[in-house]
Amino acid sequence: MKTLAFLAAMMAAVATMPAHAEERRITVSGTGTALAVPDMATLTLGVTNQDKEASNAMQATSDAVAQILTRLDEMGLESRDVQTRDLSLSPVWSNSGISSGSQREITGFVASNRVFIRVRDLNNLGQIMDAVIRDGANDFGGLSFSVQEPKPLEDKARADAVADARDKAEQLAQAAGVTLGQVVSISDQAGGIRPVAQMSRLAQAESGVPVAGGEVSVAVNVSMVFEIED
Repeated sequence: MKTLAFLAAMMAAVATMPAHAEERRITVSGTGTALAVPDMATLTLGVTNQDKEASNAMQATSDAVAQILTRLDEMGLESRDVQTRDLSLSPVWSNSGISSGSQREITGFVASNRVFIRVRDLNNLGQIMDAVIRDGANDFGGLSFSVQEPKPLEDKARADAVADARDKAEQLAQAAGVTLGQVVSISDQAGGIRPVAQMSRLAQAESGVPVAGGEVSVAVNVSMVFEIED
């Protein structure tokens, strides 16, 4: 009986003890953006030809791509910056069988090949685009601008994002009448390099394709958790 009474007394004492206060924290997010003038462009140009004979379509495409590769070499592009990809040969089917219910037939073939190019001297970009189009490139796959060394931009954007998050946390702490404590956790997510609408520079040769380089941006988002000091 004494043992039971002792246990009951202990349980009652524990029940009446104040619960440990939950940790108080402030969670915020911050964004940082860094801008720079691009110093590199990437573009994809393709060659597509159609013929009744598969060999003729592929030969015409191969000849044009060979001429483009020779031209790029003559214009000073390094081999590491030129890559052929997406070589394909596919049949062209007649449409007569769709309505009549008869069997469709192959009427020809389409051969295509794409060339991925990195241009590290933007002063030559317009001339390069003009030259490869004249050499037979008839499929434009896209053009984008970037920087060869993105790390300094990412570092600046990340530092600005942390400063932005800390500023928000300090404002929240001040508005709530509490003191901001140490950082509990922090995580970041880089948003990659993106073009900026504002065009700050125009690269245009006398006989080349006009190209506006503008600016590119790197955005970093961070999430930070701060303690609230007593």
